[in-house]
Amino acid sequence: MGRDYDPVQGKWYQDLEENEVFLVLSVDPDEEIVELQYENGDIEEIDLDTWHELDLEHAQEPEGWASDDDDDEEEEDEEELDDEDDDWDEDDDDWDDDEDEDLDDEDDYSDR
Repeated sequence: MGRDYDPVQGKWYQDLEENEVFLVLSVDPDEEIVELQYENGDIEEIDLDTWHELDLEHAQEPEGWASDDDDDEEEEDEEELDDEDDDWDEDDDDWDDDEDEDLDDEDDYSDR
């Protein structure tokens, strides 16, 4: 076995035996449980004894990990903006219709 790191929430580690990279989601010292999320999205809970048996190394956040979440948030924001634009267009169209009616009324009276 190699290095013995304590689990730290929010840190990335690589299991050298399994060649897997994972993020520590949470550490519950009372229950002695560590919740992990692997690169592929799978979530697993292991006990602290199992954690200390792992041959671990600190790892960097995998490429694209954060950008996937950011892309989802950007898409949601764009959808909200599109909805607001649609509402504005509907109101704008109604305003144009009212203006046209007013002009028609004025034309009718100008003949008299």
